[in-house]
Amino acid sequence: MNATYSELRARARESLRGNWGKAIGSIFLAAIPSFVLGMLGIISQSAQIAENIVSFLIAGMLALGTITFYLGIARKQNPPVTTVYHGFNNPVKAFLLYLLTFIFTMLWALLLIIPGIIAGLRYSMAYYILADNPEIGPLEAIRRSKQMMAGHKWRFFVLQLTFIGWALLCIPTIGIGFLWLTPYIAVTTAHFYDDLKNKGAEPPAPSDV
Repeated sequence: MNATYSELRARARESLRGNWGKAIGSIFLAAIPSFVLGMLGIISQSAQIAENIVSFLIAGMLALGTITFYLGIARKQNPPVTTVYHGFNNPVKAFLLYLLTFIFTMLWALLLIIPGIIAGLRYSMAYYILADNPEIGPLEAIRRSKQMMAGHKWRFFVLQLTFIGWALLCIPTIGIGFLWLTPYIAVTTAHFYDDLKNKGAEPPAPSDV
């Protein structure tokens, strides 16, 4: 039986106990490259173009590193905060996964908004899978994500919706509250992934991308 939304959030809070400072610190550490690039972009228009290109190139690496860090928190592995840069150890696959999921999601979104949302949910576990299996390729990570999320996309979508109330409460704090909410959501999502993985949520692969 799948874990309930309350159980997943409770697991996340337990994983974050004693790790809130590290989790919040990871947000600032992951933001450093974007901050530096933003400062360079202020210099000139050409620098701003370069900033946009570099930001696109490293987005996948930061996503992979951040997800690796939060998986470590969820699994109580006490990962160092510098794990958020772990994706730079696998730059090509991290970038290609980012590029492919972006392209596939946009292609579905061209049909209508809802197919695009469904596609995003379908590929949502790809980075977690790549983090656990760095030897596989981006397309294989996407394929496994499609398998894993078959029959679970709505459940994952609703799980994200359960945080809306907290997000609304964070708005009056001028965004400061999101420093706690962001890792809370991220670690809950990591537990969602582990819950599916441990139950072997891998039915036959869908034929569509």
